[in-house]
Amino acid sequence: MTPSLSKSQVIFADVRAGFVVFLVALPLCLGVALASGAPLFAGIVSGVIGGIVVGLLSGSQTSVSGPAAGLTAIVLAQIATLGSFPAFLLAVFLAGLLQIGLGLARAGFLAAFFPTSVIKGLLAAIGIIIVLKQIPHVFGHDLDPEGDFNFFQFDNKNTFTEILETAGDVQLGATVIGLLSLALLILWNRWKLLKYSPIPSPMVVVGLSIGLSELFRSIGGPWLIETTHLVQVPVPIGFDEFLAQFQLPDFSQWNNRKVYLAAFTIAAVASLETLLNLEAVDKIDPKQRTSPPNRELIAQGVGNCLAGLVGGMPVTSVIVRSSVNINAGVQTKLSAIVHGALLLGSVALMPVLLNRIPLSCLAAILLMTGVKLASIKLIREMWSTGRNQFVPFAITVLAIVFTDLLIGVVIGLAVALANILRSNVKKPLRIYVEKHLNGEIVRIELASQVSFLNKAALTAALDGIPSGGRVVIDAHLTDYIDPDILGVLRDFRDTSAPSRGIETNMIGFRERYHLTDATLFVDFSTRDLQSAMTPAQVLQILRDGHERFRSNRRLTRDLGRQAKATAAGQHPLAVILSCIDSRTPAELIFDLGVGDVFSVRLAGNIVSHKAIGSLEYACAVAGAKLIMVLGHTHCGAVTVAVNLYCGAPMPEVVAECEHIKYIVEDIGKSIDPSAAPAFNEFPQEHKDVLYDAVSQKNVVRVVENILAESRILRTMVEQDKIGIVGAMYDVTTGRIEYLTDRGADAIKKTIQAIEPLPKG
Repeated sequence: MTPSLSKSQVIFADVRAGFVVFLVALPLCLGVALASGAPLFAGIVSGVIGGIVVGLLSGSQTSVSGPAAGLTAIVLAQIATLGSFPAFLLAVFLAGLLQIGLGLARAGFLAAFFPTSVIKGLLAAIGIIIVLKQIPHVFGHDLDPEGDFNFFQFDNKNTFTEILETAGDVQLGATVIGLLSLALLILWNRWKLLKYSPIPSPMVVVGLSIGLSELFRSIGGPWLIETTHLVQVPVPIGFDEFLAQFQLPDFSQWNNRKVYLAAFTIAAVASLETLLNLEAVDKIDPKQRTSPPNRELIAQGVGNCLAGLVGGMPVTSVIVRSSVNINAGVQTKLSAIVHGALLLGSVALMPVLLNRIPLSCLAAILLMTGVKLASIKLIREMWSTGRNQFVPFAITVLAIVFTDLLIGVVIGLAVALANILRSNVKKPLRIYVEKHLNGEIVRIELASQVSFLNKAALTAALDGIPSGGRVVIDAHLTDYIDPDILGVLRDFRDTSAPSRGIETNMIGFRERYHLTDATLFVDFSTRDLQSAMTPAQVLQILRDGHERFRSNRRLTRDLGRQAKATAAGQHPLAVILSCIDSRTPAELIFDLGVGDVFSVRLAGNIVSHKAIGSLEYACAVAGAKLIMVLGHTHCGAVTVAVNLYCGAPMPEVVAECEHIKYIVEDIGKSIDPSAAPAFNEFPQEHKDVLYDAVSQKNVVRVVENILAESRILRTMVEQDKIGIVGAMYDVTTGRIEYLTDRGADAIKKTIQAIEPLPKG
């Protein structure tokens, strides 16, 4: 567990992370503004608002907001459509109001519908895009703005052609700084002494890069890093000119319908991108905190309202800045606020110094972030989840890389939805053939959503039920059934099934389906079934049930219906005398239902006159066909009995139990007296073997005692009306060993060869 940090340590970590995010956000704010056709200062304004205002209002501790690369095409198109940037600002303000409304209406629930495969595909794709887009910048090829993450660029080139052109446009000074920055970042992460240093590696990289840039400036020639390869923050002359960069919206456009259409578009896309990024950021948060989506929509709405009023661009939660924030060790949302404050302070007070930072060093920082997002570990993890998860993941990655974020996510969502539909069409139901007491039953379990696409599969399943058979159609897990499917089920119940002699149980159907539950047969032991059974067949039922229990293939039973059906009378097939041990419930061990067996439980599965009376009632009066005496390994009662018999020290509470002596005396009849003198010298392993041996001998002795004490049970065994069997259940392996059987030629034959069950 990670040790908790003190308050001062948390603040320091957040300030440190905020500084790193500031370094990355600065060129991105400028690049997004440039790619969007907006004033450069508008990008900075949005970065400040996204950091300070949204950071204060947001419920996320890790997300960082600002101008988003995913909105560049929309912003560019809307500015052109509206004809001026002030008119566009009005649309941004109105979009913010819409987002506040969405948050108040709790529309953030949509975030829960984004598949994990698409979210992780988004993370990996952003990582790949960052790497591909930053490679040219590392080498000083800066024709494409930092904020352009689209595959097809505005200069009619694309991501790959930009990389190819880099080979012919390498800027020597920028390349040296970019490669040295990469080397330093890699070394910093691998050298333990540096990795846990209080100084963040990006700060060192930027400081070193500025120094080298100035050195190369003095050298001149090919080493000179020109202005186009440096950060380019607007430099105002005086405070008045700085304030003049802020713009107001054009409220005279309030009656322009295009403004409202633009506002709706911005609100919808910005909200979708925010929810996507919020989910993605929560996935990579080391503390796995959950961000409230509705609160985030309100925070983004307030941010966009303010951005529209002061000349900013639309803000959203941004995955690039957020992932940098997490990698920098963020603890709380203070880091986002710090990053916004640094943006504001640096642009207002020291823009000249900012403009000395080489883009290649910032590209190196971003490139390392991209490598962490698109990690081999993530790809292997998604591959291991299987095709249904990996295919949407891979297609989302490819779609985002070769188009843009929003189009790629929509394609990924479509693939994930198609995958779900395909799976639903392919497996709209599950079919089981279960062997119950009264014969085989076909169980058709409907899926959660059953649409008209599943009609063919359901029809084929119903047609495959043999004539004279039994079928249970189970809709307990179903949330929706298409009217076409309901029609198929009604036709089967009312026409097809009766004509083919098929008995049908319909369970779990909701009132709105107007297809009420119907019960034509109930699966429990009836008098007729009990009368038709032989002791051998009953034993085989128990053996089969135990195999199902061991293999975790227990039959599906409607226990509520069985309870109601057996309320008027009972006709169990067997009586099981077992121990009270909590690990040996007979009904579970033999996979039985309500009304199938009598259960007599006594510590050590010993027999008394009262217990024999219960057995006599079960067989002679109620008609049970089999008695089973079931012992088990690691029996607590046997352990106590052996220890007391052999004089081993016992807890005082045992001595205070007045009636436990009757159990000890009974079990003591199965203990070899020769073991007592040396018992206390036995190793524990030897004692454990002795306990289990006594348990086995006790089972055999109890079987013989039942026959010796009860004349009526002995006579019924001799006449083969009932059988009696002794068995040991191993609590460790779950296996049952059959020790003895009496009067049961049929039982012996059953153990050698399974007899078929009657059809009831």
